[in-house]
Amino acid sequence: MNMIIIPALALLAFAGTAHATTGKGCLRVVNVASWDTLNIRARPSASSAIVGEIDPNNAGIISLRGSCVPRNVSWGSRWCPITYYYDRYSVKGFVKARFVRDSDCP
Repeated sequence: MNMIIIPALALLAFAGTAHATTGKGCLRVVNVASWDTLNIRARPSASSAIVGEIDPNNAGIISLRGSCVPRNVSWGSRWCPITYYYDRYSVKGFVKARFVRDSDCP
């Protein structure tokens, strides 16, 4: 499945190769049906623009870019800043914490 990038926000996608290192700092998709996708949002809000999608089978690399926020709410309600590397593209944005779990980087 190809990642979809909304044309108006295409500037958030950068051509290049994924440069992940092995070890901690990556995420994997959880709690998303096999027929659905995890939305990547421009800002940490469900009403924010969708800048990309991640297939739950995750053919790419999801790299955590910082702490999930806000810290004063339960874990599942937080938003995590990520960079998603897929094929020759990368997209920066936010995903809801309840849909990702820690994973070692490939």
